Amino acid sequence: MLKYTYQILVAGVVTAMLGACAAGVDDTGLEYAPQMYHSTPYEPLSQITDESKGSWLDSNPEDEHGEFYNSNPYNPYKMTMREPVANTIKRGDYIASNGIAADDYATAEEVLTNPFGEEALKEGKALYLRFCEHCHGEKGQGDGLVGEVYKGVTSYNSATVKDKKAGHIFWVITNGKGRMGAHASQISVEDRWKITTYVQTLQQQ
Repeated sequence: MLKYTYQILVAGVVTAMLGACAAGVDDTGLEYAPQMYHSTPYEPLSQITDESKGSWLDSNPEDEHGEFYNSNPYNPYKMTMREPVANTIKRGDYIASNGIAADDYATAEEVLTNPFGEEALKEGKALYLRFCEHCHGEKGQGDGLVGEVYKGVTSYNSATVKDKKAGHIFWVITNGKGRMGAHASQISVEDRWKITTYVQTLQQQ
């Protein structure tokens, strides 16, 4: 008998708890286990300095701060995430620090150097076939399927292109030139250099 009474009591408590969490037209309900929804660890993309923020939840952590307060007490500036070191350049945007204009191919050719060598040829070829072959052709002769329809795709071993340095090729891929559009938004900086590595082998064919 006691066993059944205990089971009924537990079931009643659970039902009451669930009922209290349910929201209605005039009743917003209670938030069950708010710690599951409002994380105590420091969130790197938010910065809440108001120590009373979230105190209305009546479920404050043991540090007596509001549920939403997340300033980092171990950081001297109480910041959730430290600011980057001075002159830090955003990943993928380091080329912009050279101050080269988008149409200044001559300066790019002289200033920019390819950080990759022959070790990037295999991957560079795969990237070339994925992004460039449809216009420039498998051997870089400007005879890809698109190049056959839209004439004017320059061959890499033509007199005007075969001696161009890596910086020039990279800058053309990045910013486009003539009928070729810019590919900076589609291809990462590293992959553009790897493609450049492979294109330079096609210049000699």
